[in-house]
Amino acid sequence: MISKQRSIYPLVTFRILFGGLMFFSSIRFWMQGWIEKLYIQPTFFFKYYGFEWVDMCPQAFVKPLFFIMILAALFVAIGLLYRGALVVFLCIFTYFELVDATNYLNHHYLVVLLGFLLLLTPANRAFSLDVWRGAVKPKTTIPQLFIWMIMLQIGIVYTCAGIAKLNSDWVLHALPLRIWLPEHQDLPIIGGLFKHAEIAYFFSWVGAFYDCTVFYFLCWKKSRPYAYITVVVFHLMTYILFNIGIFPWLMITSNLIFFSDQFHQRLYKVLSNVNQQSFVVSHKKIFSSFLGLYFLIQIILPLRHMVYAGSTYVTEIGYRFGWRVMLVEKSGIVTFILKDKTTKRFMEIANREYLTPFQEKQMAIQPDFMLQFARHIAHKNKDLVSNPQVYVNSFITINGRTSKRYINPNVDLLAENDDWGNKPFIIARDLK
Repeated sequence: MISKQRSIYPLVTFRILFGGLMFFSSIRFWMQGWIEKLYIQPTFFFKYYGFEWVDMCPQAFVKPLFFIMILAALFVAIGLLYRGALVVFLCIFTYFELVDATNYLNHHYLVVLLGFLLLLTPANRAFSLDVWRGAVKPKTTIPQLFIWMIMLQIGIVYTCAGIAKLNSDWVLHALPLRIWLPEHQDLPIIGGLFKHAEIAYFFSWVGAFYDCTVFYFLCWKKSRPYAYITVVVFHLMTYILFNIGIFPWLMITSNLIFFSDQFHQRLYKVLSNVNQQSFVVSHKKIFSSFLGLYFLIQIILPLRHMVYAGSTYVTEIGYRFGWRVMLVEKSGIVTFILKDKTTKRFMEIANREYLTPFQEKQMAIQPDFMLQFARHIAHKNKDLVSNPQVYVNSFITINGRTSKRYINPNVDLLAENDDWGNKPFIIARDLK
């Protein structure tokens, strides 16, 4: 069944739109000044657990690497040196995602996953410069597995995002939309509606229903056109109302892969008339087993928070890589105290002297970042404090609730480890 041949053109459309979107969004990232803000201005970078070894490159290399990444994305779109260009793009993109964990976004993670799956496919075997220059033989059909795996990845994103919305704050209290929507009352025509709590409830329920079901409506031929209209409307609305980067455009373009072979062939009428040539997968069992393991991991990762104590929205444990999109309004205030265990002298740390405002905001709500920052300030002040201890006064507020103490102020953070455990130094563990 998975070896059944389908037209290559849905995959070609996906390649062109994915590469094109990465090309233009990377240029936009540069033009907005975010390279300087996120990668050049900081003097300290937070790490993902297990990737502490990924160091920031010299500043002189940052923009040249971005330029190479932009060029590689263009090559992917036009199908020139396809696999090599995609490897270069993914390596540089992933590198910049790993060098500072404060920059984590769900859609950046999705870009890496979709790019990786695209790398496994022969998406340059039609409508590409690789075919035009004779580097690869043109094909009109491929095993449908190549298309299914991208569809399944999109389905996991939607379904997990929908399940994550089925919590009391989102469903029963319309939070955080009840906080966010009134900020857009100045929008023409519809802005006046956002002051009403009923609209926040409507958006919350519709959003949860959409995420939980749209994948299945896209899979069904009869409902697919209407489902795609909701995809466009839903994601355009989120783009207008919320600052969520390229995610709406990534989903709008990627979801075209659900449409029939005939739909995509009409986009490439001239090329679809070539002689029928099929692409055959070698080592089918190995490839299928690898994909099975890949998707098992993709299902486990969003569910791993269930093995930890407390709410992941509070503790942040198991929050990343779980497709929890726009679910909480969370902020924190954190003050670090550096003590000398021998002399008993102490000093209060001015966070802004070590971090950018964006990094400080992210660090204040994520306990693993606090541990990393504690070690950083101890290291930076080693000439002043010979036997350091670091304590923290930390308070958070979630979805407009009264602030509460977050981290145990009596725990020396230098004595704690950042690992896969429950992080016992966290006091606040639920939304109450």
